[in-house]
Amino acid sequence: MNRIFGRGKPKAPPPNLSDCIGNVDARAESIDKKIGRLDAELLKYKDQMKKMRDGPSKNMVKQKAMRVLKQKKMYEGQREQLAQQSFNMEQANYTIQTLKDTKTTVEAMKIGAKEMKRAYKDVKLDQIDDLQDQLEDMMEDANEVQEALSRSYGTPEIDEDDLEAELDALGDELLLDDDSSYLDEASAAPSIPEGIPSDSKTNKDGVLVDEFGLPQIPAT
Repeated sequence: MNRIFGRGKPKAPPPNLSDCIGNVDARAESIDKKIGRLDAELLKYKDQMKKMRDGPSKNMVKQKAMRVLKQKKMYEGQREQLAQQSFNMEQANYTIQTLKDTKTTVEAMKIGAKEMKRAYKDVKLDQIDDLQDQLEDMMEDANEVQEALSRSYGTPEIDEDDLEAELDALGDELLLDDDSSYLDEASAAPSIPEGIPSDSKTNKDGVLVDEFGLPQIPAT
């Protein structure tokens, strides 16, 4: 059957805004190039007119410049139209993409809400309250055990008056230990004579004395 009637042509893909925007931008770039060439031609005619005297030749160059200028204005109008078309399509494409993103976000939020509902079904507030009460009771029991273990026993009872008297006496003993008056007495003692005793000393009367201060007996 395909050999007799032939195969149908494949359907072309539907138009895409992104592709349309690309085509319009390409046309606008082509027009920009044409306007650039016309600007260069106008500059050439303008330089020629500056060097020419008034007359038929100058008027002819002027007519060419006017014609090129009209073409430039026409291309500029087309470029503005294409730029506006591209802008409109970009706005429409942005709106479409925003709607798609919004739809995806809403679907994700719906899925999240369902998952939260399923999760909350497994959570029982009564069980949580009971668990908290159990933990609180266990902590109180643990504190009671610690207090029981740290309790002191077997300590003899001591009168507080006796403790105060012993404390006062202990203060006096510390003051006696800190007394440094014996150092003053030691510093007031006579100094030790320095040097080696000599055999040739005399007393106030001029008599020779030995190392003990006694008069020496002259040798016979």
